[in-house]
This record gives sequence, C-alpha cells and structure tokens, in this order.
Amino acid sequence: MTGRPPEPSCGWRGRLAGLAGFVLRRLQGDYEVDEFGFDPELNSAVLMPAALALYRNWFRIQMRGLQHIPANGAALVVANHSGVLPVDAIMLQAGIYAEHPERRHLRLLGADMIYSVPVLASLARRSGHIRADPAQARQLLGAGELVGVFPEGFKGIGKPFSQRYRLQRFGRGGFARTAMQADVPIIPCAIVGAEEIYPMIGNSEALARALRLPYFPLTPLFPWLGLAGAVPLPSRWIIEFCDPVTAGEAGAGPDELAVAQLADRVRDIIQDRLDVLVAQRGPAFG
Repeated sequence: MTGRPPEPSCGWRGRLAGLAGFVLRRLQGDYEVDEFGFDPELNSAVLMPAALALYRNWFRIQMRGLQHIPANGAALVVANHSGVLPVDAIMLQAGIYAEHPERRHLRLLGADMIYSVPVLASLARRSGHIRADPAQARQLLGAGELVGVFPEGFKGIGKPFSQRYRLQRFGRGGFARTAMQADVPIIPCAIVGAEEIYPMIGNSEALARALRLPYFPLTPLFPWLGLAGAVPLPSRWIIEFCDPVTAGEAGAGPDELAVAQLADRVRDIIQDRLDVLVAQRGPAFG
C-alpha cells in the first residue's frame, strides 16, 4: 500500500479529473485504511500538500542527510522537539514524504492526550500517527515501517524560549529499548527553526490546569492578538539526519544500563548537531 494516488494528466482538466476521482472514491468507500487508522491516499492527496505549503513557502526548510533514511525497511527516527505546538513533527513528516526518493511515510508516535480529543485523534490516525505505545511501535517496525519519536515530549515543546536548543531529559530511554528489541537502526535528527515560531516567554499555570493542558503558552503575540497571534513566525529551518546508530539486537528484555547508554549517546549526537546547525544558520529570520 503506497498511498500515492495516480499521477494526474497535465493541465487544469487533468487536475480536476483527478480531484473528481478522489472525491468519488471517498464517497464510495473505495480506499484502504490500515489497522492503526492510517489513510495513505488522504495523506498523500490532502494532508501532505497542505503541510508542504508551510514547509516550502513559509519556513523554506532545508533538509539534509536524507541519504541516511533507508529506501525501505524499518528504522527509528529520533528528533528533538520544540515550538509550543508540534509543528516540527508535521514538517518532519512532510519533508521525508516530499524529498525522500521513495516518498516514505513517517509513522509518528504521539502523546496520549492527542487521542483523547475525538477530531484530533481521527486526524492523527489518518495521517499515520499512532499512540506512543512500545508494543504498537514494535509492530510497525516489525512490518518494515519508518517510525518517528520525540523523546522530550511535552518537556521539549513546552520549555521557555530562554532554554531554546537545549535538549530536555529523554524520558527513561523507551525509544532505545524499542529499537534494541526490534533490532533496527536509530537515525538521530536535529531540527533547527521550530524554537522561534512561538517564542514562549511565559506559562499560565492556572489556565493550563483549567483546560487540562500540560502548559498554556504566553508568547509575544499570543493570546494578546487572538487568532492572529497563533500564526507561526516564519523562522528559517534546517532539518538534518545524522549517521544511523546501531541499536543491536537485545530480545524482549535489554539490559537497562545498555538502554540508558544508548539513549544518552543519541541525545548527545542530537545536541552536538543542534549547536552546530544553530551557528550555521545564523539569524532566525531574514
């Protein structure tokens, strides 16, 4: 199941015919969804083009190191997380889909909170995201899928602007354990640019508690300008994939010391690349 709709013929008539065919198939239920809810045709025809408008025209993202993403087979992409909202996750997914020669789908692991919101949960599943559950991650890796994870979680995207590009704790190394159990390579990924889209200068703990959110961000523009303040700033981005790290086969119960050492090694690689890339990029805007 590639998830790539038939290429339309040239011109507006071809595009219109392709759109009509897509809508007709949807109405007739003539499309495939996998056991996790992933809808590759919807993802390729609707969701990725929308994300790529931001990727290409707003952030103008440079993607480097794509040769480290395998043409096929399983791998675990591990990236830093930042920016108040998980825009970096969507840009990572869109960039791999658009720029990798095989247009691979990145199956992202998401927080439980996402799946408690009905509409958001459905959209996440249809775009290929799954709950951050080790068993489901191993199942996808066992099927040869490319899986992505952000070990910092909410600690990463909810950190203050003063701590930008300083990695937070990588949890308990669950991603390293999963890679070792599945015997798949880890591909460290450094993302520069997301820190500046919503500079978080404060956190309203009272509003966060009232709304049952892990944090409620205060930025120079939000919530003061309402919806206009929620438009991400057009920062300059670099996404770079590093050399794969061999996790090593460890069976069902890898040694906890080995798990911690592997997680620390991956974290150090990402932090080192962030430091280099921030210096290479220069000013975040302009």
